[in-house]
Amino acid sequence: MGNRCLFFSYRFILPLFFLSSAFTLFPSVGLAEESRSAKKFPGSEPGWSTFLRGGYVHQFDGDLDEGGSFNTDSFFLQGGVSHATEYGRSISLALGYGFDGYDFSGDSGFAGLRPWYNIHSFRFSVPVRLKYGNNWSVFVMPTIRTTVESGADFDDAITGGGFAGFSYRFSDRLTIGPGIGAVTQIEDSTSVFPVLILNWKMTDRLSLETGRGLGATQGPGMTLKWKATNSLNLSIGGRYERLRFRLDKSGVAPKGIGDDRSFPIFGAVSYQFSRKIQGSLLVGVKFGGELRLEDEKGNELSESDYASTGFLGFSFNFLF
Repeated sequence: MGNRCLFFSYRFILPLFFLSSAFTLFPSVGLAEESRSAKKFPGSEPGWSTFLRGGYVHQFDGDLDEGGSFNTDSFFLQGGVSHATEYGRSISLALGYGFDGYDFSGDSGFAGLRPWYNIHSFRFSVPVRLKYGNNWSVFVMPTIRTTVESGADFDDAITGGGFAGFSYRFSDRLTIGPGIGAVTQIEDSTSVFPVLILNWKMTDRLSLETGRGLGATQGPGMTLKWKATNSLNLSIGGRYERLRFRLDKSGVAPKGIGDDRSFPIFGAVSYQFSRKIQGSLLVGVKFGGELRLEDEKGNELSESDYASTGFLGFSFNFLF
């Protein structure tokens, strides 16, 4: 579940549409779903429920500015339990695992260093939703995680943080509210970022909402969604991604730090097979990519921008 949460939060200069995200491929709470009435999102009915969600994304070869290229294969799986009351309040426990496999090609520049290979992420979060009256909702999501290359010590990369915000339901078509998040970083200052909680139903079929992210996002992202049928949705979205991790003890920078940042824009086709099962196919392009290699204390050793590159993947969501 990455490190600044929004396109907007990245130096606070990008358009509102690209407000982005807090945690890694498919985070633990879809805030747009949470901001709707309690009867309209899975798991909100009173009682206990169990969920499983995840996905896979392949990023095609991206050319590095000093020669060489790289591609990635990313996978994430998250499961947990949720309890909701008849008053629209809920608490969840979510445990997730993510894998990012890097394949560098070329003998010069950043690629020639072969800076890292397989990255593993483990995270635990406790999303909480409190509803007051018919219109007010409060969201809190503390989280703890560790992100390391194979062979690195997990306790050298433990980070934590959380998100808190609230929303107000102005009408059946508009729910909106502010939030703020803070995430500690490996050998770097804590990231503090604003979040927009939004569910704006512009027409009966078109909506703009805070939706789930994917990749190394720090939170939900912003999505424009068109409801083609009762079961089929088409959407486009964007966000800011950052994956920061501890390296192993024997590579080019022993116990150093790797950092991968980009701005992905994606399109998705989602199908609701039943009330409890959903699948999505997605395609997109990453812009403004940058890789950084740092030593054990966070001092930069090398960095390289990479060209815009495409990605392709799928996601799934089961509710038991």
